[in-house]
Amino acid sequence: MRIGNTIYLDHQATTPLDRRVLGVMTLYVEGNFANPHSADHALGWQAAQVADESAAKIAALIGADADEIVFTSGATESNNLAVLGLGRREAGGKRRRILVSAIEHKCVLAATRALGAQCGYRIELLPVDCVGRVDSAALEETLDEDVLLVSVAAVNNEIGTIQDIRNIAAAVHKYGAYFHCDAAQAPCAIDLEDASSFCDFLSLSAHKMYGPKGIGALFIRRALQGQIEPLIYGGGQQRGLRPGTVPVPLCVGMSAAAELLSGDAAREERELIRSRRDKFACALKKLRFPVELNGPKGALRHPGNVSVRFFGFSAHDILGAIQPRIAASTGSACSSGIPEPSHVLRAIGLSAEEAESSVRFSIGRGTTNADVDEAVDMIDGTLSRLAADGRLAETA
Repeated sequence: MRIGNTIYLDHQATTPLDRRVLGVMTLYVEGNFANPHSADHALGWQAAQVADESAAKIAALIGADADEIVFTSGATESNNLAVLGLGRREAGGKRRRILVSAIEHKCVLAATRALGAQCGYRIELLPVDCVGRVDSAALEETLDEDVLLVSVAAVNNEIGTIQDIRNIAAAVHKYGAYFHCDAAQAPCAIDLEDASSFCDFLSLSAHKMYGPKGIGALFIRRALQGQIEPLIYGGGQQRGLRPGTVPVPLCVGMSAAAELLSGDAAREERELIRSRRDKFACALKKLRFPVELNGPKGALRHPGNVSVRFFGFSAHDILGAIQPRIAASTGSACSSGIPEPSHVLRAIGLSAEEAESSVRFSIGRGTTNADVDEAVDMIDGTLSRLAADGRLAETA
């Protein structure tokens, strides 16, 4: 897809708002805008019903019930509510360890570090292999009766690694610990229809799944809701877990996006995106300059993710030189402006130089074959110009 004259290949940073989603949202922006917590008039009742119906549709995406969904501002808040909420409520107990994969999103890593500093938990990073998969045997060796929580993302946001979260959760539950899954990248990559059966907490973000920015959700298993300390306090909305006025148009938008990512149509869409991803990756590897894929291959990878390193080049040089013709990134959008190699790429064994030569392209719903072909041609020309300008290291 294009935004003006720019080919947009950064769908893992954010997806465009689907027009079908926008159409449904408009009804509640221009129509009934009543506060869903206004309990004294019919418009408030109607808005509350719409919010409840939206929660039910989002719950259906993961096989949960509506009262197990808490609306938040996005996955960062959802992740913080799960990690900090459980850790603070359970502080002082016998379970003093929290395990988190080495390639988690920075908001999860930051939240666990905060728990360690504030509540004395011991935070341990679970190592991953060269494609970013958590080793189940290593996990089993690390688990014990003193672990409170294990947090592993379903799909990595930089290299697209898909984890075996079902088996990870089973191992965690054998020791009586809780399992949290950051699933922000998952709806566009895998089926989540039974995730509620093995996750205790699961985080979602609307703008990663063709919904609006500013809205996310946290699944909290019903039996565990009393074990979560809220991050904010207010009027008691959402069972006291996340007070504040629920933004009905955003909830409607997220639920509409969730419906579009369920069933056979969603599976067919993922296969189409995967075929374009493979076309793009293969074309990049045929360029005159050496290119190598970061992360797993085939079905173990997000269908739209193409994380590659361009040997001898700086990723920042490439992205700068190709502006404004292609939108891509060096990694997580949440790490923008941080002058250090990606912790994800370092965790899978890349050197600092290899990490700094890596670019993440992410293909999505609107990407066409023509976009792929044109983007490859632009990248080829850009590399040639950079090399001619002497910005190619001798190691290439």
